[in-house]
Amino acid sequence: MRTTTVVIGAGHAGLAMSRCLTDRSIDHVVLERGQVANSWKTERWDSLRLLTPNWQSRLPGYDYQGNEPDGFRTMQETVRYIERYADAIGAPVRTETTVTSVRPDPGGYLVSTNQGTWRAPSVVLASGACNLPSIPSVASALPVSIRQISPLDYRNPDQLEPGGVLVVGASASGIQIADEIHRAGRPVTLSVGEHVRVPRSYRGRDIKWWMDSVGLLDEFYTEVDSIERVRRLPSLQLMGSDDRRDSDLNQLTARGVRLVGRLVGFAGGKAQFSGSLGHLCALADLKMNRLLERIDQWAADHLDEELEPPCRFEATRVEPNPPLLLDLVANGIRTIVWATGFRPDYSWLDVPVFDPKGRLKHDGGVVASPGLYVMGLPFLRRRKSSLIDGAGADAMDLSGHLEAWLKTGDGRRKTGEQDRTRETGQGRRATGDEERTRESVPGRGAGTQGRVSSRPSP
Repeated sequence: MRTTTVVIGAGHAGLAMSRCLTDRSIDHVVLERGQVANSWKTERWDSLRLLTPNWQSRLPGYDYQGNEPDGFRTMQETVRYIERYADAIGAPVRTETTVTSVRPDPGGYLVSTNQGTWRAPSVVLASGACNLPSIPSVASALPVSIRQISPLDYRNPDQLEPGGVLVVGASASGIQIADEIHRAGRPVTLSVGEHVRVPRSYRGRDIKWWMDSVGLLDEFYTEVDSIERVRRLPSLQLMGSDDRRDSDLNQLTARGVRLVGRLVGFAGGKAQFSGSLGHLCALADLKMNRLLERIDQWAADHLDEELEPPCRFEATRVEPNPPLLLDLVANGIRTIVWATGFRPDYSWLDVPVFDPKGRLKHDGGVVASPGLYVMGLPFLRRRKSSLIDGAGADAMDLSGHLEAWLKTGDGRRKTGEQDRTRETGQGRRATGDEERTRESVPGRGAGTQGRVSSRPSP
């Protein structure tokens, strides 16, 4: 089977690319190992909601038009949103099609699957950034009596062993899981490493509204000092909830969650922690206050309306001498949840495009192999690249690069069947009272502004 572009993955990133390829009349197919939105369906815990408000679910040609723009979608609602998007754009998705290898082939790439083989001059990797949990090697030293689980397998507190729980990692996944388990009546200890503290709301607006308005989420990857460092930053300490509550460490300790430092190892059934807890919390507080200062300055320069006055939040409270050792059995800890991050799975990618640490080499999504692209990674092209809201702008940029390469490079597009406009998806309008069609999100060159905003007006 032949096509011009094979897109691997039918989540929000792959579907955004499909829409942009259709807009450019580029023949393509979207291969999905399960069903549309497969990871959202099968690898999220029961109570999880999006961290971004509903209005920020913006895909090319598809904006939120419901009655709760400031609410937070459940996973079931998110799945339905992505499924409707796939139908509305007529995405050429092949479901239950597992890619087993991608390797160079004369004229492009050979994509092998359990449903046959595809040849194409170009391939877009949109299989996700969170395919595998990043569990530290010290986990191998745990006693066999302690159960280990990652957020990809966690569903609810009922599945855990009776007794206490040690949650390792205090970014978005860690704080939400720690909060839920503790609310279920279980004693929880939270191991805190580097983290990014922000309030859910500030001066009467959601923090995501401020970050979007100020332009922080549109910051381009060439505009930061060290893109590799920024790409490794942890996610924001946020959760989506009806009461819009904060989820920082002070809120957790007020409810009884115990804080310890960064986990460094296990020995003799005891967990070992660093003594850097106070320093890491002070650093997170400092960075949060810098963000709030930037917001205050922007508000003073751009908004005329009456706002709540500027404020600063209480510093993170930390024990004077948090424990450096914790006897797991003596403290009744039966389960460890490794909320230590995720990584993509490219074990099927047989193309020499990895650095010595096994990370995919790319320049803003243009992979170090002609005709190969990637979508959906943290700060791929913009700070918001890994969000649903960031997929459209990145897809517009990369589909434009792909189109230019097809016309001028070794993957010069053939005329005829591959060059005609696909009827499916071209110009189709979304149905229902929740979404509407708009023009695709425009791209943005380095240092230029290209944001399309459909957030609620202040």
